[in-house]
Amino acid sequence: MLRLVLLCLALAGAAEAQGDTALAAQAAAERLEAAGVMLRQADGSSDRIAALTETVRAYEDGLVALRDGLRRAAIRQRAIETELDARSDEVSRLLAVLLTMGRAPAPLLLLHPSGPLGTARSGMIVSDVTPALQAKVDELARDLEEVSQLRALQDSAADTLRQGLQGAQEARAALAEAVSDRTDLPRRFIEDPVRTALLVASTETLAAFAGGLGDLVDEDLGGISPDATSLKGTIALPVQGAVLRRFNEADSAGVVRPGLVIAARPRALVITPVAATVRFRGPLLDYGNVVILEPAADVLFVLAGLAEVFGEAGEVLPQGTPVGMMGGEQPDVDAILTESASGAGASRSETLYLEVREGQSAIDPAAWFALD
Repeated sequence: MLRLVLLCLALAGAAEAQGDTALAAQAAAERLEAAGVMLRQADGSSDRIAALTETVRAYEDGLVALRDGLRRAAIRQRAIETELDARSDEVSRLLAVLLTMGRAPAPLLLLHPSGPLGTARSGMIVSDVTPALQAKVDELARDLEEVSQLRALQDSAADTLRQGLQGAQEARAALAEAVSDRTDLPRRFIEDPVRTALLVASTETLAAFAGGLGDLVDEDLGGISPDATSLKGTIALPVQGAVLRRFNEADSAGVVRPGLVIAARPRALVITPVAATVRFRGPLLDYGNVVILEPAADVLFVLAGLAEVFGEAGEVLPQGTPVGMMGGEQPDVDAILTESASGAGASRSETLYLEVREGQSAIDPAAWFALD
């Protein structure tokens, strides 16, 4: 089924567009096929969480690529159909000429009423017109064949999408279970739950809460503290998405926050982009579920707006470890096909808030993250 989708997408579009669409389809096919294999092999992996994390990301990449390919294919189909509608008179005349020539006996087409001279002249005209006529016929045939291929793609994509969505759901569930059962991570400290509850209840701002994090440690276990300072300015965003608002940029209501607002897809996986210590996780103020990471001494990454959060305060997480998932509902197959048929891109309906704090101040996350 995936190979059929790849074939149909590869045939779509003009030369340049066709290459782009084929690449998107190739990425979708490879990532979804690899994700299925990875999901089956995850149970036997020495690091099951890392395997499942990569599996979820593979499904996310593959589904995004497939939806993008479907969208571009739908746009191309509408463009061809619109062009054919605009040339309907020309196409009708072409078909009429072809029909007339097809009915007339070949010898009569070469004769002219004025005699041999007229016949010779008409033969010369026909020899000049025939290549152009044939080119028009070939062009029309290609357009009609392409429309047929693109329509077949819509019919065949449903099974591919259904399998991909189901596999992604299974991988996310398995990952959440594996993370909750994990006991092998090193710990830098043990949290005091009473002090944490009191601090959450008594603080009114994120800055005040961040300033009191040091008081939540019940027992300092020592150990190596992560230090991502050398990676400043090159760190990837913790979720696949697009930056909606940057540092101190006002939203539509005029609200200014000293961080990034990142648009992400429903149920997108959120990871720690560098090794970091978990300083806090749980509901906080009006930010929803929050995870606060410490990637270096006196530096905090605040991730807010998650539906689920993983890990425990005090744990040291390796780079790429999942820390939560976005909320929302994954669209079903019919919704995705309808969305793609309209030419719309995959909806990023969820938002993750990312704030970076050094010392007691919030700084521009662009100092740490590669936003472009």
